[in-house]
Amino acid sequence: MLRVLDVGFAYRDVPVLVDISLDIRRGSVVGVLGPNGSGKTTLLRLLAGVLAPTTGCVQLGGVDLRAIGRRQLARRMAVVPQETHLAFDYRVMEVALAGRHAHLGPFQIEGPEDVAAARRALEATGTLHLAQRSFDTLSGGERQRVVIASALTQFEEVGGGAPRPEGRESPDRVLLLDEPTASLDLHYQMEVASLLSRLNRERHLTILVCTHDLNFAAALCEELILLREGRVLASGPTGSVLTRDAVRALYAVDADVHYHHGAGHLTVVPLPRGRVEP
Repeated sequence: MLRVLDVGFAYRDVPVLVDISLDIRRGSVVGVLGPNGSGKTTLLRLLAGVLAPTTGCVQLGGVDLRAIGRRQLARRMAVVPQETHLAFDYRVMEVALAGRHAHLGPFQIEGPEDVAAARRALEATGTLHLAQRSFDTLSGGERQRVVIASALTQFEEVGGGAPRPEGRESPDRVLLLDEPTASLDLHYQMEVASLLSRLNRERHLTILVCTHDLNFAAALCEELILLREGRVLASGPTGSVLTRDAVRALYAVDADVHYHHGAGHLTVVPLPRGRVEP
């Protein structure tokens, strides 16, 4: 569904991404891993259509992103940044309603259907009870869930009839997240992982997550893309890609990588320098 074809990108003639080709399947949950400066955020911006490739192209449903109007693209793809800073003291409901802008015409204000869509999105993310709270008063985990709710309101088509029931949204919707658990404590990290897994399962969202957290990626993602110095080192199923050799190649760190039966997924434990487990 989302394809990256021979993409390269440079800032002022300095290469950042080189010969990137990827296929992101509809309905998959994909993690992008790599050290600082590897090109993760740049790749995310290219996938979102915020940046245009220097070479190659990015396609959504077989169509070059550059041929899709910004408003139309916003109805099919949403970005959740690492941090959200608002210029004014908005209420949570107002933040959720911001996702409806792609569905409104010039000078048009939100109507009852838009408010209902925002309420459903807040309910889906467990934040409806916060609707009248100031966004600035929320914890980090609450803020992240509200911003995800705003992204969900971008996807819902409510004009010209009743909204689709939960679980029946069009499957060609892509949620892109940049370091969604950065600065969150363990409780909220697990909460965000659970929420994203549920949205993928129930709403059939395609989800791509850029993260430094190997264990978060192992728990959530069925496929991984490993980036280093602007190139793809490996991509494929998490169980095949996330290995001791891969961690060493990415971060120059030795680690014990094994399947944890209690957790139900691979776990990564960094080892002190000079010590390598057999």
